[in-house]
Amino acid sequence: MPKLDSVNVETTRSVINSERVFTLKRLTSLLKCSSRTAQTKLKNWNAFTSYNKNGQYYALPGTPQFDTNGLWRFKDIAFSKHGNLKSTFVYIVSSAPAGMSGKQLGEMLGISPQSFLHHFRKCPGIRREKHHGVYVYFADDTMVYKKQLQKRRAVDLKSTDLTDSEAIIILVALIKHHGISVGEIFELHEIKRSKLPKSAIQGFLEHHGLVKKTPD
Repeated sequence: MPKLDSVNVETTRSVINSERVFTLKRLTSLLKCSSRTAQTKLKNWNAFTSYNKNGQYYALPGTPQFDTNGLWRFKDIAFSKHGNLKSTFVYIVSSAPAGMSGKQLGEMLGISPQSFLHHFRKCPGIRREKHHGVYVYFADDTMVYKKQLQKRRAVDLKSTDLTDSEAIIILVALIKHHGISVGEIFELHEIKRSKLPKSAIQGFLEHHGLVKKTPD
């Protein structure tokens, strides 16, 4: 591997620092070296790689101003102090008090959920469950998962804001039609007449442990 000129290396660092983010092509052009030599230099510098844009962009340590989630964006280029997209996904989900939906993840990471979530359906360290028809991602660690699930149920319940009279409608229906499933509850005449949203009903049932257990 040819030795790089030390003066040119320092000049290059100054230039790319001022530009904030750069590509491998830009670095090889400034250093006047091969891609392999430039990649070695990036490793030695502990440069950050963007988790979007196919990992095409880099930033030197000290440049990113990471937020409380360890994320930083320069225009539409995103970086994470946790590493690549997969590592960042696992960290964000595991740290979320109530887990994360695909929409929440997309908004936080700044990328479309459809572009990456299907790759992480069976991601180690993460479990995926459906809540009110929407997939929610939780930590796979048992203790963390239980806390996240409890919080998620509380959030779901709070978001529905059921009144006492609405809760009574559901409870009376359960007593009258003992042992029916959630799907059957939705079809009851008194429930349909109440015009309560299905998410509100299911959130109430789950929060109070009233969901009928059925075998897989």
